[in-house]
Amino acid sequence: MERMGEALDGGGVARVGFGEAFRVWLKIGLLSFGGPAGQIALMHRILVDEKKWIGEARFLHALNYCMVLPGPEAQQLATYIGWMLHRTAGGLAAGLLFVIPGACVILALSTIYAGFQNVPLVQALFFGIKAAVLAVVVEALLRIARRALKNAWMYALAGAAFVGIFFFDVPFPVIVVAAGVVGYLGGRWRPHRFIVVKPHGAAAGDAPRAAEAALDARAPVTAAATAATAALWLFVWLAPVAALWLALGWGHPFTEIGKFFSTMAVVTFGGAYAVLAYVAQEAVSTYGWLSPHEMLDGLGLAETTPGPLILVLEYVGYLAGFRHAAGLNPYLAGTLGALLTVWVTFAPSFLWIFAGAPYVERTRGMQGFSAALSGITAAVVGVVLNLTVWFALNVVFAKVETLHWHGLRLYVPELASLDGAALALAAAALLAMLRFKIGMIVTLAGAAALGAAWHLALR
Repeated sequence: MERMGEALDGGGVARVGFGEAFRVWLKIGLLSFGGPAGQIALMHRILVDEKKWIGEARFLHALNYCMVLPGPEAQQLATYIGWMLHRTAGGLAAGLLFVIPGACVILALSTIYAGFQNVPLVQALFFGIKAAVLAVVVEALLRIARRALKNAWMYALAGAAFVGIFFFDVPFPVIVVAAGVVGYLGGRWRPHRFIVVKPHGAAAGDAPRAAEAALDARAPVTAAATAATAALWLFVWLAPVAALWLALGWGHPFTEIGKFFSTMAVVTFGGAYAVLAYVAQEAVSTYGWLSPHEMLDGLGLAETTPGPLILVLEYVGYLAGFRHAAGLNPYLAGTLGALLTVWVTFAPSFLWIFAGAPYVERTRGMQGFSAALSGITAAVVGVVLNLTVWFALNVVFAKVETLHWHGLRLYVPELASLDGAALALAAAALLAMLRFKIGMIVTLAGAAALGAAWHLALR
């Protein structure tokens, strides 16, 4: 049959019927729990090991490209592979089916949360979930650090990124650009210190398959075609934001939602956890769309539903619309805010893939590219550490004051507001995940149950 390994063409990609691929992408979208790592592992198992639709080297090459793009890397990887199988139609099917199931679930849960979060049982469940989310973020930090911090230079970059964003509120995009420049220059000056990411396709044992991957003989792309593709997807992405600006004005709440999340789509390097550090602080402190504890609740919802973890932004957009309805029914305004957020968050992914994928092979073996990637990845560890500390303070303390002094920003918890139960639950969740290797979903469910029991016992 065409889907078997012998159907791999010279480019390491199988000839697969669109209908069959559509059903597999739907299955992946419904089963994509566990954050980016789990989702990428799921696609590898189904597409490389079971279906044999794509070779190992081509899968890794596509993954390397998606890892350096802004936005959700797992969804972009699905779009990339769908594009390789069936070009634009395949990329659209794979990318949309990866997002739509989870987006529908998050929309429903956001509606329930906005209307019923003050119900005691809901508060009790989310009390435990917030504590477990802290454990999830700590586990993610350790996993990213083990992969990215290979020497003292990388640790120094991570530390500088943490100090910059946590104490001096340096914008996330500035940190990403600076880390990329340092990595690139460091790769030229001390390549053995900075080129810790293997060039594309250089995984052990992949040389024959990598050579096959370079032989994809489909129609070559032209600059004119690339420009047309980029213009089309720029229009798709930004047309709603421009329409809101013209119709409602630059300062209208919905225009603000569109502007903010469109910006996030451009600067969200380093995966979902790195993004959340910036989004959480901006959405809470600058825009006042939700509280720190509500942000933790949203992350808990996103962790337990299928789809990209970055769908937590849909929840933020829902609450922003719900609380700034501007004369609309709050639930309608929340739904519109959520849909707008999803649109401007994921539409750029198709731009990056459809315009950039035809040129990806040209990055193979470029040392400067690998060194810049290493610098950015190290800085992301510092950014995720910032998120971890920020979450921890807001989980275990009921009151955290933000102080500013000569450009320095400090988060000062009120010691008397320490929540011993939250601290104990977070510690238990950390022990479960790190020591006993209990899965994320089971840990979150157990923490929710313990939190509910604790609140019921106090009544």
